[in-house]
Amino acid sequence: MTDGPERAPNGRMDDAYVVGDPDGLTPLQAEIRDAVARELHAQFALRADRLDLADLPEVAYQVTRRVDEVLSRIS
Repeated sequence: MTDGPERAPNGRMDDAYVVGDPDGLTPLQAEIRDAVARELHAQFALRADRLDLADLPEVAYQVTRRVDEVLSRIS
């Protein structure tokens, strides 16, 4: 994981960063990030803002389903 924009092998910045996307993510990466954030928010709300260790497999499953929904739209 890096703290700044990713650079291509030629040393140039990733196009997503160059065109003004401040977080340096491609549109697909941003969509996945947003889907994960929405699902995590929903999971915290369902569990009264508390996740126990025993909840993590279910939370991970639900997050995976959201990411799969994003990816299936581009296939």
